[in-house]
Formats: sequence, C-alpha cells, structure tokens
Amino acid sequence: MSISFEIVVFLILVALAFDFLNGFHDAANSIATIVSTGAMSPHWAVAWAAFFNFIAFLVFGFAVATTIGKGIVDPAIVDHYVVFGALCGAISWNLITWYYGIPSSSSHALVGGIIGAGVAKAGVGKLVAGGVL
Repeated sequence: MSISFEIVVFLILVALAFDFLNGFHDAANSIATIVSTGAMSPHWAVAWAAFFNFIAFLVFGFAVATTIGKGIVDPAIVDHYVVFGALCGAISWNLITWYYGIPSSSSHALVGGIIGAGVAKAGVGKLVAGGVL
C-alpha cells in the first residue's frame, strides 16, 4: 500500500509533537535530584544531560530503537494507522498524567501505544512476546 506525501508529513508532525511532549514531560526527571541537592547548577546539569543523551547511541547502539521498531508487534502489521494510533495513545497518556501530576514515562507510554494499536489492528497474536515481556 502506498501512502501519500501528505500523510508522511502529518505523521512526522505528530511524532515531533510526541517528542516535544516527551521533553516537556520527562526531561526534568533526569536532572531534578542533582539540581535540588545543589550538587550541580541547573545550567551544567542540562548541559551534561544533553551531552550524554546525544552520545548514548554510540555506547548502547540502537537496541532500544530496534525493540521499539521490530520487537513489540509484528512489523508486517505496522502501517500509518498503527503509527498514528500509537503516537496518539502516547500523547494522550502523557497529557493526562501531566495534568493530574501522575509520574509516568513517555517511553512506556509509547510502548503501550504500540501494543494497543497493534492489538486493535491484528489481535494479541501479533505481539512479539520477547519484546513485550
């Protein structure tokens, strides 16, 4: 199935919205303790966090990205509807938990969104047990 350029652009914009909310929702978690204890200034804490987040793929490779892309649901069922559903689920969960002050992870929200969209499209049989468990 071929999808239009407009759909691809739309999905990229939705993914960017998720990424923005990920930073908005989760970014402070990595530096809150070190700043609140006075061990590091906010400026240096943000600089260190940005640096190590940027180079993390060099040390850890693409294992997490591979699991998200291929290890949660069967890649054969993933289409633009599944991607859109997963992103909408993760964005919705992030906004709900932020509004009510419930601590949660955007990464876990995305995994849940992928599982939910995959199950809605093709059923539980298309989940990859090793990636879900």
